Amino acid sequence: MKQLPLPISPAPADGFDNLVVGRNAAAVQHLRELGLNRVAVAPVYLWGAVGTGKTRLLRALASQQQLEGARVGWFDAATPLPWVLDEAWRLVLVDDCEALDPEQQQAAFALFVEAGAHGVQWVGAGRWPPVDLKLRDDLRTRLGWGHVFALQALAEAETRAALRRDADRRGMFLSDEVMDYLLTHLQRDMGYLMDLLTRLDGYALAHQRLVTVPLLKRMLAEERPPALEAAE
Repeated sequence: MKQLPLPISPAPADGFDNLVVGRNAAAVQHLRELGLNRVAVAPVYLWGAVGTGKTRLLRALASQQQLEGARVGWFDAATPLPWVLDEAWRLVLVDDCEALDPEQQQAAFALFVEAGAHGVQWVGAGRWPPVDLKLRDDLRTRLGWGHVFALQALAEAETRAALRRDADRRGMFLSDEVMDYLLTHLQRDMGYLMDLLTRLDGYALAHQRLVTVPLLKRMLAEERPPALEAAE
């Protein structure tokens, strides 16, 4: 039985309108326009360090497409084989390209070829530019065929704006004290920080408490693995 990736459920929070663009305006604008196309154009590859928003941009593109009723295929290093193209898809997304194992690389190459043959748009993302990816040659060269965008991390003011916007969307008050703690004691990875806000919002609601630094510390302490605590 062939296994296909489950469709991504589009959510307003995943869209382009909720992005703080920063220095990635060219990439965001290209993806926005790409999402409006009804036919496939040149493939796109996004690269950048952890926390530069690669996966977030892929989700924004997928959300835009799915809100228009299009079908989207999503693959990454956690997606089990086989990888099979559905000709009804308008878009194929492949994330974490640098982490694909040899079998997944072969599957990704086949997807790339099939997507081109059937007019399905291809967009990939990884930590490194195509030339530096430790992948099979045919896949690496194809990832660099089309539009390649190097993503840049948000500046601190932009990171604060993004966190504030997400908190406001949730109806969660994020004080300057909490914001300072987030940015001085935790990872400056937007994916991590956004996921942390989701958990913190749920934790505060469950305990019927306002979001404060002590509450944040309490949540983090409860999430910490016992083995880590024992090693300290």
